[in-house]
Amino acid sequence: MQIQSVGIDLGKTTFHLVALGAAGKLLVKKKFSKKQLLAYTANLQSSLIGLEACSGAHFLGRALRSQGHDVRLIAAQFVKPFVKSNKNDFVDAEAIAEAVDRKNMRFVPIKTDDQLDLQAIHRVRDRLISRRTAVINQLRAFLLERGLVFAKTPAKLKAAMADILENAEAGLTPLMRNLINTLWDEWKTVERQVEELNDELERISAADAGCTRIRQIPGIGPVVATAIVAAIGNGAAFRKGREFAAWLGVVPRQYSTGGKAKLLGISKRGNVYLRKILIHGARAAVLRIRRDRAPIGAWLDKLDARAHKNVVVVAMANKLARVAWAVLSSGNEYRSTTVPA
Repeated sequence: MQIQSVGIDLGKTTFHLVALGAAGKLLVKKKFSKKQLLAYTANLQSSLIGLEACSGAHFLGRALRSQGHDVRLIAAQFVKPFVKSNKNDFVDAEAIAEAVDRKNMRFVPIKTDDQLDLQAIHRVRDRLISRRTAVINQLRAFLLERGLVFAKTPAKLKAAMADILENAEAGLTPLMRNLINTLWDEWKTVERQVEELNDELERISAADAGCTRIRQIPGIGPVVATAIVAAIGNGAAFRKGREFAAWLGVVPRQYSTGGKAKLLGISKRGNVYLRKILIHGARAAVLRIRRDRAPIGAWLDKLDARAHKNVVVVAMANKLARVAWAVLSSGNEYRSTTVPA
């Protein structure tokens, strides 16, 4: 039995395996638990194994790779065209086995434990920030019903919280005062947790060589640097910086036909969180960079003259992504050529 490729459809407790031979002939079709699957693949000849990039794929990919298999992760959108007729787990596994054998297929690199740890920190931090925003909005809504209105920034509301809780003439009932105090305590707790995660990201970025190099790029701080390293590692999954920028979704969406190029708004593909914080970093760079001293200043001035400010920010994010990929993939330090005054 000469196996050409293997596809495994992942689940929480059950895994469906399909092995294909030459010319796509079906050789194996089995259902396993996780323990049974690893025992079966340990006795299987070294094979090309495809997994759909989803929850649990990185763990299983590393386990199969340690057994000597060539493991590749495929994005779900690239597997879908190979699904025949109705969908079930074995059909999905067969589609993965067919897709992984394609020479021009795009694959997702298997993340290391350090990358997964960094990714987890960012996801927890993002959730806490959303929770903090929800608490602030709820506080504002409750106080507005009592005739208390504050400026938009959270700092203004935070500075007034002590007076709100202590002022007997604020018009708050005892029950509402207790609720406001509970929300205020929650706000402070979440704020402290976010600061602790920020400190952890700062510590990790200072210790990691890749993060340290890309932090020299204007607009990239510890949060953006660690998010990029957690997402792409050393950038080996991309052949050039333009591919990384396209994966991030900061390039125009294309709908061309008949030899006529039609470019739309940015595609917004890929990692939503990474694109968001990279655009925030680009916005800070556009506002704070000294254009008379930086080589990129002339380019920014020309773009400012003909494009909307949001277009300028996204274009800057595109450039930062490409520079970051070049620094990570080459292993060299970022060098900014200063313009004489």
